[in-house]
Amino acid sequence: MILTDAPSATRPPRPALVTRAASRTAVLAAGAAGFALAFVAAYLLFVRTEAGRGVENGVVRSAQSAGTTVDWAAPLREADLVVVLGGVAVLIVAIAVVRRRLALGVMALVLLAAPLVVAQLLKLYVLDRPSTGDRFGVASHNSFPSGHVSAAMAVLVALAIVLPRRFRLTALVTGGMGVAWVSAAAVALGWHRLSDTVGGCLLVAAVTCAGAAVVSARRPDGDRVPLVPVLTGFLAPPALVLAGYAVLATATSGAAQFVAALVLAAMSSMAVVLLLTGPLRRVAFDPAESRVRRLRRA
Repeated sequence: MILTDAPSATRPPRPALVTRAASRTAVLAAGAAGFALAFVAAYLLFVRTEAGRGVENGVVRSAQSAGTTVDWAAPLREADLVVVLGGVAVLIVAIAVVRRRLALGVMALVLLAAPLVVAQLLKLYVLDRPSTGDRFGVASHNSFPSGHVSAAMAVLVALAIVLPRRFRLTALVTGGMGVAWVSAAAVALGWHRLSDTVGGCLLVAAVTCAGAAVVSARRPDGDRVPLVPVLTGFLAPPALVLAGYAVLATATSGAAQFVAALVLAAMSSMAVVLLLTGPLRRVAFDPAESRVRRLRRA
């Protein structure tokens, strides 16, 4: 006697395991909101309060004193910002041409210019710095956010976008060290306060996340809202600002305030870059790349 199983075709098929993909757009939108909220918090805490202005003026006085040596920050003094930005723009175009990704090059140029324009408009026409009546001559003109730090951050983002996506993580993390140096050097030279450097990084990060969210929403995306990345993107930037304010406020002497501001400027800038790297590293800014991925799925 030969026993055979029933034909497999008669067996009911097992239900397929359905998993909902996480939405990149939701994470990017939360990041944009979080960076923007942190930018506002930095302005209100450091610029609009008397305590914040007082502690930061102490840092500026220490930086401008004759006894402060900042040889390591001298290269920033010699750099011509207009020439640097022009050179970076030419480099972005060259990379886009070599890669035959002109649309990607245009997008990188937009993300290079947009936050710098927004920073200047906010500094000149929207935000102001109340006069402190400082008898030591600390400049009372508005310097929030820092144009130099905004430029450094925008350059990093634009180059990371125009390069092949497999290099984006390495470019952001490595370039973040350069942004941290620019932030610390701007404070050491007495050009900017801690809040100016943090504000510059936060503004560029907010504009970048907002632009990336628009790009992501126009292309295939998941529908599941990942709770942890969304909450991290929204809450971590304001927490970073609050922590920096608390640390700087505890410094009592001018020397301690100066050292704390230098360290906080570098660490805060690097932290903003790392917070931006998470949601940004997998975004397909290149239209050609998105078309290839759709064809592969089909």
